[in-house]
Amino acid sequence: MTKEPVIIEREQLEEMLRIAPFHQWLGVEIKSYSADQLQLLMPWRNEIVSNPVLGAAHGGVLAALIDLTGLYTLLAMGAKVKATADLRVDYHRPATSGPLIATGRVVKIGRQISVADTHITGPDGKLVASGRGAYTC
Repeated sequence: MTKEPVIIEREQLEEMLRIAPFHQWLGVEIKSYSADQLQLLMPWRNEIVSNPVLGAAHGGVLAALIDLTGLYTLLAMGAKVKATADLRVDYHRPATSGPLIATGRVVKIGRQISVADTHITGPDGKLVASGRGAYTC
């Protein structure tokens, strides 16, 4: 018998997202939330630019957005994840403006490891970065 995951209410997920000072600094908020995906919106901040010639965001900020989107996607779907076990990030083009939209989808909810995929798009809808996170349960 397969047990359906308990899905967290949006308000509770928003509260959880506001707990971490880093998430507060990023200004991350829930854009949309459904049974199969979570979308987070991160407004543009000049402080995330690491290449002033291009005006491009630092890759570490994009990686952090992929990581937290994967984690919160799994939490939203009822997974009891605790920490990142592995993270892979691919950069497709410079992120030069915002807001950035991170869309997370569950790959697998397991007893020891759960996995989520995330895509980040810019305001033009073009893919900026993508990644997969594995999280301990």
